[in-house]
Amino acid sequence: MTAIIPLSELRERIDAIDQQILQLINRRAECAIEVARTKMAEGETGSFYRADREAQVLRKIKELNPGPLSDDASVHLFRELMSACLALEKPLEVAFLGPVGTFTQQATFKHFGHAVKGIPVATIPEIFLAVETGHCQFGVVPVENSTEGVIAHTLDRFMTTSLQICGEVEIRVHQNLLGKMDTLAAINEVYSHQQSLAQCRQWLNTYLPGVPCTAVSSNAEAARLASLDHNKAAIAGLMAAELYELNIIEQHIEDESNNTTRFIVIGKQQPASTGLDKTSILVSTGNQAGALHKILGPFAEYGISMAHIESRPSRQGLWEYVFFIDIDGHRDDPDVAKALETLQNNVKMLKILGSYPKAVI
Repeated sequence: MTAIIPLSELRERIDAIDQQILQLINRRAECAIEVARTKMAEGETGSFYRADREAQVLRKIKELNPGPLSDDASVHLFRELMSACLALEKPLEVAFLGPVGTFTQQATFKHFGHAVKGIPVATIPEIFLAVETGHCQFGVVPVENSTEGVIAHTLDRFMTTSLQICGEVEIRVHQNLLGKMDTLAAINEVYSHQQSLAQCRQWLNTYLPGVPCTAVSSNAEAARLASLDHNKAAIAGLMAAELYELNIIEQHIEDESNNTTRFIVIGKQQPASTGLDKTSILVSTGNQAGALHKILGPFAEYGISMAHIESRPSRQGLWEYVFFIDIDGHRDDPDVAKALETLQNNVKMLKILGSYPKAVI
């Protein structure tokens, strides 16, 4: 049998380890400050955040992690450490779809850590504007949900912006019914974002048949409204329940248990290749026969995997469409560069929206 170690001795060991951890954390912070000084001396006056560097560090942490902490827990701890160190160099201001308590804020914290200064913004176009004008260095916007598909407002804004996609983050979305009441019988209206209402349609029809469902600008706004009336409920995340002091009436009411939303980080930065990247492009072919073949052909020729394709009206002419496409690889990778060059000659317009590290999940 393994000998039982006295509790007092275990606590002494933990105290000693904690002291070592604190010393190492502060040594890392000192290095971060020196990095900032070096960058300033070399004329780098922009954002000190590098999406490619962060992704490489976090992937390395997953590779080196021996346990018993899970990879997710280890990545979370190091992401927060990196966030705190980065704030010593130069705090980041990141625009997200507000108000506070939204899933977009949750995605912002997951990607950048809690040391960033999150700026809540009312609409997706305003997030783009905040970054374009330099009010924020980066923005986080939803782009796709596994249940309900793409977010049209995000895709449409890429037709006019000069911003780049700098990163991506995925979060498992759990929808919860919140309110001041304790029972379903007291609810006479449900507020939520239209996407969340759609994601919970079956549950609502089963357990709240006939109760009006009203779409609002965000789940956090729904929670705020529910906090003002004891007969109104909201569908939102647990963060919103805490912020607006609401009861959690029912948890995980989404119809699909693996409901996931993908968010993208927008900014003026172009991340370097990390070896595990994704490139997003916008393509217009005009209204012509064989248009889709002209798009797909170069990717097949150079062995490039296509992760996603979505069409949207171009608003340039009747029945003309643009295609939003995600492919594996970085635009600086030789095969990707050749495929994009060939594609450029096959289509009316090609716009590279960004090459960026795949989400570290």
